[in-house]
Amino acid sequence: MRLSRRSARVLATAGTLILLLSGCARMLDGTPVSIFADPFRVGGLQAVDGPTGLRPDAPPPDREVKGTDGGRIDQLAAQSVSDLEAFWTTTYPNTFDGDFKPASSLLSWDPGQRKGTFCRNRTFLLINAAYCYLDNTIGWDRRLLLPALRNAYGDMAITMVLAHEYGHAIARTAGITKRRQTPTLVAEQQADCLAGVYLRWVAHGDSPRFTLSTGDGLNGVLAAMLALRDPLLNPGETVGNNEHGSAFERISAFQFGFTEGADSCRSIDAKEIEQRRGELPIQLQQNETGEVPVSEDSVRVVVEAMNILFTPAKPPQLSFDAATASCTDARPSRPASYCPATNTITVDLPGLQTMGTPSKDAKLATLSGDNTAYSVLVSRYMQAVQIEHGGLVLDNAAAALRTACLTGVATTKLSQGVTTSNGGTIALTAGDLDEAVAGLLTNGLAAGDINGESVPAGFSRIDAYRTGVLGDFDRCLQRFP
Repeated sequence: MRLSRRSARVLATAGTLILLLSGCARMLDGTPVSIFADPFRVGGLQAVDGPTGLRPDAPPPDREVKGTDGGRIDQLAAQSVSDLEAFWTTTYPNTFDGDFKPASSLLSWDPGQRKGTFCRNRTFLLINAAYCYLDNTIGWDRRLLLPALRNAYGDMAITMVLAHEYGHAIARTAGITKRRQTPTLVAEQQADCLAGVYLRWVAHGDSPRFTLSTGDGLNGVLAAMLALRDPLLNPGETVGNNEHGSAFERISAFQFGFTEGADSCRSIDAKEIEQRRGELPIQLQQNETGEVPVSEDSVRVVVEAMNILFTPAKPPQLSFDAATASCTDARPSRPASYCPATNTITVDLPGLQTMGTPSKDAKLATLSGDNTAYSVLVSRYMQAVQIEHGGLVLDNAAAALRTACLTGVATTKLSQGVTTSNGGTIALTAGDLDEAVAGLLTNGLAAGDINGESVPAGFSRIDAYRTGVLGDFDRCLQRFP
């Protein structure tokens, strides 16, 4: 968030998570298909926890890896590519013109060793996984990048990375990506989309090698994608040179493919991404960190901004007395709760401050920041708006996703900034959407019902939030009546 006053700007430093990895959501017209709005389904699949990773009875890999040390990382990578090729061998001709063309070779390297090349580049200090357009090869760093991802998010993080890299190969063969014409940003999100197509096949139970639960398993895949987002752009930095996309954008593209199939990946181009971005900020402004420390004053400013944006007849009251707060028709959902009986939002300020503290781990920690907290606060305000709308049930799973959706609507409304009564302005900044997505994935509170209960799949929470970011109030009520 950005909070400016007449005489001063309230800022705080933020930790930025950067990973060296190269590598949607759109408005859906009409009435949504019921299986995609079902709170207990993920793109039509039942949302369940369960086994995730390499099957104990998986067949041996079909592909050899050059330069391998024979270790677990390379074994998982070889199995992943073998599985991807089994999938695309069947799926490619049913979706695209022509024949499927497998990767020419696979290469593993240790970035600590001075010898070795990949795609005409030295592999010494190359901490990466990539697809090479020059010779249709796929390579990866087996010592640093893939082990770090696996340790943080499990075996399927490796499969996800290679599904993305193989997505580049598929997009090139199909003519979706044209090497010298397609911007990097577009090519990367096309590959994210195609990775989603494959991983749905795994989640459906069709892979002979891997399993992926639609609950915690898919959450791990999405968390890895959070880690692989672009760092925030500072003033003076150029947008678009080697841009891959924010976590919000990349997870959106992945969800395109997972939910809608390979045909949806064709529609990702520069125009589509520009339309999807709209007025959402992608670059920090001068003297801006994007972080507003959570305080009683900042909470009051956010609530006042919501009053201005939504003009309720009876604006909710704000209380910071969480210790003695009681409510006759809802359970508390700290650090922010809404009570319909009293029309009061109660904030546990220390808890909200903890939630809004930027992550300082520069490795693979889940992203967090001020909007992780403010999105929860806004979600409680949007419950008050739903009460005033009338006729809406607020204590079930559909209500949880409706709240996430409306929180997305409110987030987009902040992109232009809101001037409050003291002359200050509060506005969305670059990185805020990613911080909200991180919270939706880890704690789910911004996608909670009136009692703080959420749905099991982070995928569904993020999908609902994205629907609101890219839609409007009526769209949320249509999808989650």
